[in-house]
Amino acid sequence: MVIHADQRFIEGLLRNDGQIVEEIYRRFAPSVRAHIQKNRGNEEDAADIFQESLIDLYNQAKYKDLKLSCPFEPFLLLVCKRKWLNELKKRGHSPVTKSAEDLSDWGEDVFAATEKLAHEEDRARVFIQQFEKLGERCRELLRMILTGERQEKIAEALGVSYGYLRKKKSECMSTLLSYIQAQKP
Repeated sequence: MVIHADQRFIEGLLRNDGQIVEEIYRRFAPSVRAHIQKNRGNEEDAADIFQESLIDLYNQAKYKDLKLSCPFEPFLLLVCKRKWLNELKKRGHSPVTKSAEDLSDWGEDVFAATEKLAHEEDRARVFIQQFEKLGERCRELLRMILTGERQEKIAEALGVSYGYLRKKKSECMSTLLSYIQAQKP
């Protein structure tokens, strides 16, 4: 494995090199903050996630001899994004269906993982854009169903029969799926 020149950031963390740590914060914290603020977080959340991610990297370097074979920035961003997705899942704010592997088992191919994460984010963005094109009634119905509540209870809350709810859900999902498929190249 060829060690990337950005290994200097990992070595700087290990040595607690003030200049390197300052450079990491200056160069990489703004993009992490922007991502978290765009995804239901605030500045304090971003600072916590960034700090926890640096601690994880430090521990990986110290106890598992972490060596970078890729640039530091996409690797750090991947760690931060996974950590934030897990935090959202814990808070119950996001129906995260992502298969997040345990970070202690990081693979060597960080580029592939970063690319996969970007692809998943693109898919989520397309889903949200197309979801917003649905009529208000469909959006309301699908939002309620996505909460995981029993459909009988949702039908009662909406004042419709269970059979009508299932039929309407099927129609709304079909429409949404056609919108999404129309977006594929």
